[in-house]
Formats: sequence, structure tokens, C-alpha cells
Amino acid sequence: MKGALLIAGTTSDAGKSAVVAGLCRMLARRGVKVAPFKAQNMSNNSVVTLDGGEIGRAQALQARACGLEPSVRFNPVLLKPGSDRRSQLVVRGKAIDTVGAKDYFRHRTELRAIVAEELASLRAEFDVVICEGAGSPAEINLRATDLANMGLARAADLPVLLVGDIDRGGVLAHLFGTVAILEPEDQQLISGFIINKFRGDVDLLRPGLDQLTELTGRPTLGVIPFAEDLWIDAEDSLGTIADAPVGRSRPPLGKDWLTAAAIRLPRISNSTDVEALACEPGVSVRWVTDPSRLAGADLVVLPGSKSTVSDLEWLRHTGIAAALQSRAATGGPILGICGGYQMLARTIDDRVESTAGTVDGLGLLDLEIEFADPKILRRSTGHAPGYLDPVGSAGIPVHGYEIHHGRVRSTGDRPWLLLDGEPEGSVRGAIWGTHLHGALESDAFRRAFLRDVATHVKADFVVAEDVSVDQIRTTQLDLLADLMEKYLDLPTLERLIAGGAPTNLPTLTVGR
Repeated sequence: MKGALLIAGTTSDAGKSAVVAGLCRMLARRGVKVAPFKAQNMSNNSVVTLDGGEIGRAQALQARACGLEPSVRFNPVLLKPGSDRRSQLVVRGKAIDTVGAKDYFRHRTELRAIVAEELASLRAEFDVVICEGAGSPAEINLRATDLANMGLARAADLPVLLVGDIDRGGVLAHLFGTVAILEPEDQQLISGFIINKFRGDVDLLRPGLDQLTELTGRPTLGVIPFAEDLWIDAEDSLGTIADAPVGRSRPPLGKDWLTAAAIRLPRISNSTDVEALACEPGVSVRWVTDPSRLAGADLVVLPGSKSTVSDLEWLRHTGIAAALQSRAATGGPILGICGGYQMLARTIDDRVESTAGTVDGLGLLDLEIEFADPKILRRSTGHAPGYLDPVGSAGIPVHGYEIHHGRVRSTGDRPWLLLDGEPEGSVRGAIWGTHLHGALESDAFRRAFLRDVATHVKADFVVAEDVSVDQIRTTQLDLLADLMEKYLDLPTLERLIAGGAPTNLPTLTVGR
């Protein structure tokens, strides 16, 4: 098999990322040399690659599905929203500008060439490239600058499969309408549909699928059932809904649960950091936006932010800042990660991200933060000296990655970690902070941290010794691949990859 395919969606969070990851895993298990590609992503969930850049987290997971290390080649353009109107523009892993919708136009020629070059390079090196669209191709107001949907499909002559989330309702109209609103040349590449997150009896849906085929001339290649166990590495901000649980809680091994309230910041970044906590039996994690939700939690997590100073003001406006300060005064455990860690400082001097200058932080750590260029991008390994390692004396190992402009200018607290020989993070009583994303995925470190939290809140909590976040992620990728194997029309899929879109697809003229 040799070729490429684009997976587009009727909406954000329709399941594009999951379908691409599942197809990549399925093909890799069959011995196909496969790679993922997302020309342009808009997400604050990113990871640091081996080549020293950053890409969307979904593309890192898709690379893992292929048996590959994450690379900037798989996501050459990344937009990281810092406000409703402006985003940081990351090209080939490096931030080059901060742009609004209108001034983004001046980059389009350069970005189109970069995207084409990277895709051509991947297609020359790999047997199959599975591409992921962005948002929806029905956003015709953005068609002129589109790099990831029909703009990419037309430029590279890619067959397109359209994914719709039936759990939202109206999926048949979404699929039909998305095709119908496109210009005729774009319609010619839409080769079929995939229904995602189906619950119930598929025989009840089948007449609708038959009518959809009659109306559009395009088949539905599969109906993928809703799978409750798929939740690791949520790509879209829609996955971090206030008051929604993270993951699927399992009963505790001891008498008590540990409850964690993760603050759902407006510009939250790397929200996936808390998912490792939710993998543990007896740990219940929930996103919160109301200060009253902090009172009953054993642990409060202040996650990363793409707009630290702005989100700090939001904490004050909502009353969460006051609730955090009251919590700290009574010894309640608090964990700050990256931007959340910076908010715990006495002062933040930001002349880079918000240009606000020096502002007061929450004052919960003896810490001064200064923002500076260039952005720090690195993968780090080390240990936590305060947690005794049963098999060594250097402390429990920890690893992760850093993505931040903020630097520690001074601190009076003891460091929490030693990374690559340098002190990192802070500990003051039951308050912990670090710039390191992904630290809680280090299994021994996470267990030690949870024991620490349980001690502070006097909970009869028993940490499981066999939970591996890495293995859970692998299991979920295999589950995705199994779903693709079982529910998709694989012969038709393979013909599309190898032969491109059919040449006899009808053009819909409804509404024209």
C-alpha cells in the first residue's frame, strides 16, 4: 500500500484525532510504514519533540501509534490561542509571531509552501500518511487561507473521509450539509463518511445511512461505537468542561478516596497533565470553575496557561484566588504546573506574553517569575530528592517536558525536583509547583506525590503499585485500532489510500 488520506470532521471534537490515531495504529500493526500529519493545529495542548520544537499533543500520540518519536514534521504549523483574538504562531516547532485573524494572511504563502514541503517529504519516506483536518471544512469563510482541510486536499490530491459525532445529534444533516456547502472542486474529494460515538442498535440507523448515500453518492465506511475507556490525551478544549470528571474513576484500595479539583482556566494549556492522576484507583479528578468546589477537595491543581497574567486576573475575578489563599492558610494541598506554578509566586514580571509588566501573584510561594525570550522548550529527566527511592539513593525518578517563557528570578523555597542536575520547582508545606509538564506520568513519582497528599489530609488512601500511564496509553491506542479493524470498511479504505478519490462523485447543488 502506498498513498495518503485526509480525515476531516463536521465539527471540532468530532473524533478526527482518534480516528487518525486508530488508523495509524492499525496500519503499523500490519507492518505498514505509516506517519501522521496535521498541517495546521490550533491547540494549547502541546509537547516538546526530540528535534527541540513543539507540536500538538494529538500528533505526538498519533506518532506513538505509528511507533515513531514526535517530530515537528508531523505538525508544521501550530496556533496557540492567548486570547479570543490573537494566537502565538509556531512554525516547524518554533514561535515566530503573535497573530490575529487578519494579519495571519501575510503568512499564508510561506505557510502553504512549508506545509506542502513537509507533506511531500513524509509521502516520499513513508508508505502511508494519514492526515488530520482542523475544525471543519465547512468553514467556508476561512477557505482562502485553509491549510489543513480542503486547501490541503486539493493541493495534494487527497481523498477525504468526513467524520461526524452522532452523540451531538443531527449527524446526518452535518454530513450532508458539510458536503453541500463546499465548492464543486472540493466536493469531488469527499469520498465517504464515518459515524463516530454511536450508541444503540445500528439497524435503526441504517435506513438513514442508505438515504445519505442516495442523496450524496457517497458511502458510509463505518459506524464506530461509543467507547467509554477512551479518554487519555484529550486534544480539544471541549474535553475540559467545568464540573465534568476526568477519566473513569475506579474504587479506592484503602478506605478513603482522594479528590482533586483541577481549575479550568480560560486559557488552559496542557490540560492533559491531570489525566495521570485520574488513572489511579481511588482518585477522583474533576474540572472546576467555582470557588466553592475547592473546599471539599483533598488536592487543588492549578494547571498550565497560555495567558498566565490574564488567567491570574480571572482567578481573582471569580473568587478562586481568595479560595486558594484561604486553603493555603489552613494547609490544604495545592499543586501548580507551569503557568499555574507561576501564579503561585509573589510577583510576575511579564513584558513578553501580556506586556503587563510587574504584577502581584498569589503569594503562596516565595518566588519571583520573570518572562523572557526565547521560549524554553526542552525534555528533561531527573529525580525528586524529597521522595526516597527504594532502589536507589538519588530520589524517585521523574521525566517530562517544559514549554514556557517564565524564568525563576529568585526563590526562597526548597526545590521540588532536580532536572538534568539543576534545581527545579518549589515546595512549601503542602504547596508544590513545577514548570515540568508530564511529571505525573512518571509512575513512581506520582505514587510518592499521592502518598504525600494523603498524609497532609490524613486520608486512609492506598496507592496502587501496578498502574502504568504508559501502558494505559498503549492499551487505548490498541483499542482504537481494534475499533477501526472491526467497524470500518477496510477494503474501500485501502482503495482510497492507494488510488485516491473516485472520479464519478456527484456534485450537490442544494442551496446554490
